Amino acid sequence: MVSEDDRITNTPSPADDFEVLLITGMSGAGRSHAADSVEDMGWYVVDNLPPKLLIPLVDMMTQGGGRSGNGVHKLAAVIDVRSREYFDDLSAVLSHLDDLGVRTRILFLDASNDVLIKRYESVRRPHPLQHGNRLIDGIQEERTLLMNLKERADVVIDTSALSIHQLSTKLYEALLGCGPKTVAVHIFSFGFKYGVPLDADFVADVRFLPNPFWVPSLRELTGQDKPVADYVLSSEGATAFLDAYEQAILVAMKGYAQEDKHFVTIAIGCTGGQHRSVAMSEALAARLRAHGLAVSVSARELQRRHGDR
Repeated sequence: MVSEDDRITNTPSPADDFEVLLITGMSGAGRSHAADSVEDMGWYVVDNLPPKLLIPLVDMMTQGGGRSGNGVHKLAAVIDVRSREYFDDLSAVLSHLDDLGVRTRILFLDASNDVLIKRYESVRRPHPLQHGNRLIDGIQEERTLLMNLKERADVVIDTSALSIHQLSTKLYEALLGCGPKTVAVHIFSFGFKYGVPLDADFVADVRFLPNPFWVPSLRELTGQDKPVADYVLSSEGATAFLDAYEQAILVAMKGYAQEDKHFVTIAIGCTGGQHRSVAMSEALAARLRAHGLAVSVSARELQRRHGDR
């Protein structure tokens, strides 16, 4: 007989797959840009949240309808620790999250005093802890206040010598790893007769392949159907094209990751967007996934059933 304690022990907690990232650090070190980058990675970001409000927010998302309804399982909160009271609240929050079993990481952004002064002077705004004193006084007070939190941080990034793109790259490396796997790829097929897409980073033309439209048994099918895919992929030049294009894309993905471009769109076109482009899109996606890339696929013209001429 299973005891109530055993059932409680063996029942997964709603917080088991929930993750919290606290983004904090020196004012002017890049917290806002970090929040934007983290949001691009799929986190639900809350900015300028008082630490004590994080507890009910996490409770709501990990217990019941709030979280299950919206599918949020990664919460990032930008925490601005402006006083000793805020710091004490944050300590209590971290203890509460530990009790819940929520995986929590702290991202701390820092920069040298000289750089922070230049950044504040360039935007002509006072430091939040300046209180009518010199700018350096506010910076030094904040640095003292955050000393223990910096020591506790899981990731510390010094942004003194980083551009915003270099900071994004550092964040992707810290949270997702490095290299092409940080680049999300979307491949879509299209028909040239309906217009060349304007939002693609790469556009490939596969009209050099034999057209299944002229095969009566394949005409009413699409590139998602196996007979059409087999016909297209077994055609002369199809494999050679995919081999070369796959390698070219992988080279580009590596460079994109280094240059802080993490979303790439590839368009593959034939005449009507029903047969050849659809089959080649699916084949290229399978090859890229084999390299560990995150790839999604769509077919712009698949709803058009007027033939692939």
